[in-house]
Amino acid sequence: MTGTVYLVGAGPGAPDLLTLRAARLLAQADIVFYDALVHPDTVALAGYAEKIAVGKRCGKHSTVQQFINKRLVDAARKHAVIVRLKGGDPLLFGRAQEEIAALEAAGIRCEVVPGITAAFAAAAEIKTSLTQRGVARSVTFATPRVGAQEQPSDWANSLAATDAGAIYMGVGEASHIAATLLAAGKPSTLPVAIVENASLPNMRIHYMTLRELPQLADAQITGPALILLGPQFTAREGVAAFAEAERCRFPLRKAAG
Repeated sequence: MTGTVYLVGAGPGAPDLLTLRAARLLAQADIVFYDALVHPDTVALAGYAEKIAVGKRCGKHSTVQQFINKRLVDAARKHAVIVRLKGGDPLLFGRAQEEIAALEAAGIRCEVVPGITAAFAAAAEIKTSLTQRGVARSVTFATPRVGAQEQPSDWANSLAATDAGAIYMGVGEASHIAATLLAAGKPSTLPVAIVENASLPNMRIHYMTLRELPQLADAQITGPALILLGPQFTAREGVAAFAEAERCRFPLRKAAG
């Protein structure tokens, strides 16, 4: 007898953005393997489970993927409900396919439970649709990051060919991203919005243009952040500036009622 491994999306950060199915599986779990960016309150929903951190963070100690695969297979031979808890959505930049392949090769049943990916949470924070009628009819999710011994991807040309984009794991390569996209044909005045810690109380937003993107190194971003690009972000920068000006003028103003 073997158990079932559930690859569960933990969402962008805020625990109350977890799906009902994900919360139910966490409550039923015998063992949970969770990523570094999963909120502690989300992990705590697995009240009776053994909890094992297997996170990956750039520049920090990370668990080797092959070892994670083996742990999942071994756990499925001991437990009935195994949850692999991943930040965002399991199937977007989450190495889920490697884990699925390992589980299927071992004859282990697995299921995927979708989650809210960070790009959707970032767009929600700035109240701007990633696609807009007459403005942005296509959007690309991309990352310039590649693993060891992996071939570079054609991420820049993919972004150059669409109206809007969301760049994951790119804050540390802001200068490279700007230079590459400019060389691929994107205009230097292209609006950019960077959302740090989307969905969490310590969320921050930075607006700039593609030409100014290298200045991101001075923003002291320490949390996970998304780089959003597209013409639709110009209008939101003006709205944000007005809201900040009003807050400074009336710092003690309370909502009506």
